[in-house]
Amino acid sequence: MINNLIRLPFQLSFKKKFCKFKILNSAKVNFLRIRGGTKCNLQIGSESVVLGFLCFERAGATISIGDNTFINDSHIITASNVFIGNNVLISWGVTIVDHNSHSLLYSERLGDFLDWKQGKKDWSNVICKPVNVGDKAWIGFNSIILKGVNIGEGAIVGAGSVVTKDVPAWTIVAGNPAKIIREIPENER
Repeated sequence: MINNLIRLPFQLSFKKKFCKFKILNSAKVNFLRIRGGTKCNLQIGSESVVLGFLCFERAGATISIGDNTFINDSHIITASNVFIGNNVLISWGVTIVDHNSHSLLYSERLGDFLDWKQGKKDWSNVICKPVNVGDKAWIGFNSIILKGVNIGEGAIVGAGSVVTKDVPAWTIVAGNPAKIIREIPENER
């Protein structure tokens, strides 16, 4: 599957009607799995491989992926900002989302689906908070990273975890909701 992706031996920067892409040297990207809104921004660092589905929900949304990062068959959904650092591993089935998708009040979300289908969803009543995945982190398969979470450098998220709170650097978390299992000692970093 990786060999079927576009490998860029050069830096690529371009603007489409909907998005601005900046993809650095030797990155591999599955462009068929990008859904954009207006004025979205995507930056992918050198030597990274992105197999996942990238979704920009509203104008100005940004996904920034560092160098030498691997994102397997996962979903990154942004209405605000998702930042993924350098040397990060994201396994298959992971979902990273920086918003609630809908208002918690039924009266405010009543027409969301029809509005969304027509491209006129009102995001003003939806809570959005950026997500940050630090350098050298590893996110295990089928994990969910929710809005506002910061995952520290070198942290490991165990498979199937639901991360609702910040994860300190060099710790292992797991569970639903994710809880700290242990720190990663210096000699294991």
